[in-house]
Amino acid sequence: MGDQLGRGEEFVKKAEKKLNGWGLFGSKYEDAADLFDKAANCFKLAKSWDKAGSTYVKMVNCYLKSESKHEAAQAYINAAQCYKKTATKEAISCFQQAVNLFCDIGRLSMAARYYKEIAELYESEQNIEQAMDYFEKAADFFQNEDVSSSANQCKLKVAQFAAQIEQYQKAIAIYEEIAQKSLTNNLLKYGVKGHLLNAGICQLCKSDVVAITNALERYQDLDPTFSGTREYRLLADIASAIDEEDVTKFTEVVKEFDSMTPLDSWKTTLLLRVKDRLKAKELEEDDLT
Repeated sequence: MGDQLGRGEEFVKKAEKKLNGWGLFGSKYEDAADLFDKAANCFKLAKSWDKAGSTYVKMVNCYLKSESKHEAAQAYINAAQCYKKTATKEAISCFQQAVNLFCDIGRLSMAARYYKEIAELYESEQNIEQAMDYFEKAADFFQNEDVSSSANQCKLKVAQFAAQIEQYQKAIAIYEEIAQKSLTNNLLKYGVKGHLLNAGICQLCKSDVVAITNALERYQDLDPTFSGTREYRLLADIASAIDEEDVTKFTEVVKEFDSMTPLDSWKTTLLLRVKDRLKAKELEEDDLT
């Protein structure tokens, strides 16, 4: 391991010497980049991720000097993959620089892919608002490149986070849009009831019975089969419990659904918010009587 570190340092010295020397037609930049690449590989073998990352960044400058933007972007990606192991902030910065270069050379699908990587890094850091922002950027780029499945994946992440931070209307719009588009695709049709359920749960979080009822009517018009599903029944029964301000009924309805189709943590969290509001309303009524 120490051996690899020493070899890496030697390659760096040779690369820097090459840059400071004379060279024809930019060949010194290509030669230096090759030496930096060898150095970075040595540092990776030594698991010295920060040194590997910073060496790849040095390669970027060599490629930019020789007008090789694609190779420069790839060097930033390599740097980011190393920094991911030790320094998330630097990894994000390198991915962003790579995206800028990919945009310059019209490689928008690559830009989309790495916007998604940035979003996932922010998600791992629990930075929900930045994760949302970058998933949205990725979705836009994927959409522009007609990569609909990847665009939808990113949009669903945006909806998930939007609901978490109580931006319910934003989440609803995304779930409804994806449900509508999925109806025309035989492979995606089976997922429609799930998207409408998620949209409906977000509607419930707004505690507006009229809006919930109108939404359920719209979902029925959108997909006539939806009214025959357990998902529709769950939303309709919860809406009824809210209207009647009946916490017990709410609890029974959710429990019954969960016993047959286990609710994930996202749905559980949102439904608990609905229940807490319902409880608070019930207590309010009790105080008034």
